[in-house]
Amino acid sequence: MTIFEGGFADDPRLADLFAEGGPFEITETIVDGSPVRTYLRCPRTLADIFARSAAHGDLVSMVYRDQRLTFADIRAQALALARTFRADYGVAPGDRVMIAMRNRPEFTVAFWAAVTCGAIAVPVNAWWQGPELAAAVAESEPKVIIADPERITRFRESGCAVPVIGVGEAYGETCYEDCAFGEQLPVDDIVARKPDDPAAILYTSGTTGRPKGVVITHRGVTHNVMNMALMMRRGMLIASSAPAVQQRQSAGLLGTHLFHIGGIAAIVNSALTGAKIVMLHKWDVDDVLRLGKEEQVTGLGGVPTMVRKMLAHPDIGDFAGKVLSFQMGAASVPPDIALKAREVLGDNLLIFNGYGATETTSAMATNVGDEYASHPSSVGKLNPTAELRIVAEGRDLGPNELGELWFRSPQIARGYWNNPEATAESFVDGWWRTGDVGYIDDDGFIYVVDRIKDIIIRGGENVYCVEVESVLFEHSDIVDVAVVAVPDEMLGEKVCAVVIPAPGCEPTLDALRRFATDRLAYFKLPELLVLTDDVPRTATGKIAKRRLRDQLGTDLSAAIRP
Repeated sequence: MTIFEGGFADDPRLADLFAEGGPFEITETIVDGSPVRTYLRCPRTLADIFARSAAHGDLVSMVYRDQRLTFADIRAQALALARTFRADYGVAPGDRVMIAMRNRPEFTVAFWAAVTCGAIAVPVNAWWQGPELAAAVAESEPKVIIADPERITRFRESGCAVPVIGVGEAYGETCYEDCAFGEQLPVDDIVARKPDDPAAILYTSGTTGRPKGVVITHRGVTHNVMNMALMMRRGMLIASSAPAVQQRQSAGLLGTHLFHIGGIAAIVNSALTGAKIVMLHKWDVDDVLRLGKEEQVTGLGGVPTMVRKMLAHPDIGDFAGKVLSFQMGAASVPPDIALKAREVLGDNLLIFNGYGATETTSAMATNVGDEYASHPSSVGKLNPTAELRIVAEGRDLGPNELGELWFRSPQIARGYWNNPEATAESFVDGWWRTGDVGYIDDDGFIYVVDRIKDIIIRGGENVYCVEVESVLFEHSDIVDVAVVAVPDEMLGEKVCAVVIPAPGCEPTLDALRRFATDRLAYFKLPELLVLTDDVPRTATGKIAKRRLRDQLGTDLSAAIRP
């Protein structure tokens, strides 16, 4: 078995970080029977990180519209809500607490309340419609749901019988204000979980169309934030020109949804480091840059579509020399974006990108600073706690050979909630099979070149083609349909439906979108439509997706209609 290991201890500039007694000293731990590389001085659980947040209680933790909540505010509300969970809803260690809302401070409070009860947080996609939410409820069986008004309406329409705590103007439900400002759970009663106990279930669509709940652990999340911290330290230590000096509280504009793994990482990193999170009700580039100035952010970034809009904005130059870092990710990042960010904001800007997934509790590899600028097509080098195999046709490959990427790490999820078949398919003896094809070069840089899984990444959101196809197949005007990705400069990829219509029928894009709008989140709806008499197929009769994607640039390009 050929295993590539992470680590930077051989770089003399970084040696002190990994030396005995250093902040990132590595040891080995057995997790589920497999040896993994772990940090010796990593916080044991999320409860330990919640405890550390008391050290910066007076600092502003979250900014949202006219709200400014300190870390002390978040702690107080979380402990009061935790007491409500336990006393009024019988939430016990290991029970699930579902969180369904747009980005807002109550999301963070609910997450920490679940942690302090020893419960498992279940954040769900805020754009899901009733059937998608109902499926997650049936799968995870939460004791209580905390939701905003729009999500409450969808739960009601789906017939959900689980009790709901409503935030905002959520009339007719138990009110958040009555639950989060009363008597608090004593700190001594915070439940102590074990590092490898589940911390959260994050739902991601499956290739069969069935949502899969990824079970991430306390150890996985704590090691992720340690690797985030290492990435920043590494970027500064290897920089050829000194990064901007940070003389104020770290602050970042949240460029992702809190229900994503990146959002959970932001919540936990904020509690650990005292960084301020600035949230928007809706992402708008003018608001992003206005708030960036007002809140004196030290970091910018987001998915490629957001980054392009920021870098093209006439006011972006105002941040040159004032921001330390610029993060890009959640979708494939074109090489030109990283170079453009440094061109606009300065050569000492800490640009960074990486490779990871919900199943890996965020990044397995990171590319930062000068290394990113010199290898803009790579997703970076392995984190010190990660190991990589390149596998093809049942055998391990060496450097510069293409195969499926397999990772092992303390960040690897425990599997899929109540889904042993999917777990057995993707998790093998401590390794997670990514479904992505790539290679690692002689210098340790990883490159991802293709996807085995039939997935579209649209503006950072995963769209599984089979799920969309299963809905469109029910339209009476359609005989056959294939959903494929079409490249897009702003979003990375768009959803394209290639349709063989029924005789005498000519379905329109608007008609298909209306048909699917109550079944699929908006980002899953087809944005392009191709009508055709036939599609390429394999010898077994299945649609040959790769050949079809190739044709979309030639034979069928004229048929694409917005």
